[in-house]
Amino acid sequence: MDVVSDAISAVRIGQPSSQRVRVGGDWCTRLAPYEGAGFHVVLEGRCLLLPDGGEPVELGAGDAVLLPHGTGHVLAATASGATVDPARAVPFERWMDGTAGRRFHHLSTATTEDGTATATAATTAEDGTAVEMLCGKYRLDRRHAHPLLAELPPLVRLPARGEGADPGLRSAIELLGREVGERLPGSGVALPSLLDLLLVYMIRSWATTASTTADGGGAGTWPAALGDPVTAAALRAVHADPAAPWTIALLAAEAGVSRPTLARRFTALVGRPPMAYLAWWRLTRGAALLRDGREPLAAVARRVGYSTPYAFSHAFRREFGTTPGQYRAGPGAATA
Repeated sequence: MDVVSDAISAVRIGQPSSQRVRVGGDWCTRLAPYEGAGFHVVLEGRCLLLPDGGEPVELGAGDAVLLPHGTGHVLAATASGATVDPARAVPFERWMDGTAGRRFHHLSTATTEDGTATATAATTAEDGTAVEMLCGKYRLDRRHAHPLLAELPPLVRLPARGEGADPGLRSAIELLGREVGERLPGSGVALPSLLDLLLVYMIRSWATTASTTADGGGAGTWPAALGDPVTAAALRAVHADPAAPWTIALLAAEAGVSRPTLARRFTALVGRPPMAYLAWWRLTRGAALLRDGREPLAAVARRVGYSTPYAFSHAFRREFGTTPGQYRAGPGAATA
């Protein structure tokens, strides 16, 4: 796979969840911090997003926003022109189930974290100023997140139109809005796939935009690393086949440069030398395989470039402070 795909696959667990909401009038709801990534897509109307500790962001139809670190926030709209008071925000769960004083009716289905379909709810705007949006979240295991995701800011706003707009992202939003709104046959399969596609487009759009403004010389600047042809070529090789017997000479040949040139540019942009990154990625990929599958330890070791389970286990424990078996058992297992 490529770097962005692998970065997502390394932390994604379970199915994404989404809820389609249509509401009018004055409203204000709070979404608590979440151990994952949250997103909102505005399909109609306008609303305000107030992230904890950040500046308010106005969202219009077609806009998407990603909260990659699960930052708590408030969503609000004031058709009457009243001032938004975050202190009076209603918890999202109460707001959705109608116990906060709003009357809801069923509108469409959404995909839950276990992949099943459930009814979502909405109100009809009496003054014709409805806000319709998709609210959702991705479950993430952040124990060994790729630094590409760690570099994402607390909030990424992705406009639908104008400067910085991504046509691919806009198409994905249109597909997702249609799929949720029309209850088409096969939506139980299509919705999780489209939500995963949305996450890819949002991260890709951020990386593309950031790479055009980065100076390319800052350590750990992943958008710049992906935009640098030499570093990107070496990264593609490593991620396409992490089990291959890579050496600095082979990676330099893939990039079409000398070994010193690759080492200098790769280290400056990625934050660690090529072979150190390879060793780290093999173990991180191994951790994802342990978490998501039931392959024997020997098979996992081979898939990430280790000749024996013992060699893999020794390196894994040195890197992560636990054995592969304890890691597979979960965070609650003993870590002797």
